[in-house]
Amino acid sequence: MYKMTNSKVIAKRTTRVDDKTNALKKIDLFSSMTLSELEEIRNKIIIKSFSKNQIILREEQTSQFMYMILDGEVRVVQTTDEGKEIIVTVHQAGDFFGELSLIDGKTAPAAVYAAKNCVTAIISKEDFFSLLLNQNKVLERLLKILCSRLREAMRKIQILNFNNASQRIKMLFLMLSETYGEQVSDGTVLKLKLIHQNIAAMTGLSRETVTRILDRWQKSGEIKILKNKYILLKPEFESIQL
Repeated sequence: MYKMTNSKVIAKRTTRVDDKTNALKKIDLFSSMTLSELEEIRNKIIIKSFSKNQIILREEQTSQFMYMILDGEVRVVQTTDEGKEIIVTVHQAGDFFGELSLIDGKTAPAAVYAAKNCVTAIISKEDFFSLLLNQNKVLERLLKILCSRLREAMRKIQILNFNNASQRIKMLFLMLSETYGEQVSDGTVLKLKLIHQNIAAMTGLSRETVTRILDRWQKSGEIKILKNKYILLKPEFESIQL
């Protein structure tokens, strides 16, 4: 009986280890690593869960960990002096955040909260730097991702500089389609749940303005709001005259 029980325990532990390795394979930062290389990392991470709307990182907080999303979605938010929240970006499974504080030692530039129930893998500052120093592939991937995020930030600044509200929303949707878009027979689906308030927070517009513009686009057939809150961009969307 003891041997049987012991075998079950060993099997269960092995399954957990395999699950952790498979989960790491889905993280963008580790996409170029082999299974054997990932196995060297798995013991350095801790799995941590967060409930929907739970604060993960507070603005101006100093973090000693980097977070990798295994399941769920988080939103990065900045609060203006007037108390208005602006959504800086959205991270989903495969993404990571918190690396800036580890690299420069400064506080987090924005707050991060769970937009839905999340499962994350966290790695300490010490292990993070050890990984970068010993795995050139991870360092190269990190640099590419950070460059991509910088370009995205510059495009968002460009969006906020548009005086035309419709142009702001159109540019936001086209930008999001590059990351979250899925081609279907009748257009591109933004696989990201966006309520009107979210869109307003990402474009610096009022919710009423966003509602008015989206209603107009739906009536003219350029977009369609799906039941799961995803947005279908019809082929005619890119040619909208603003």
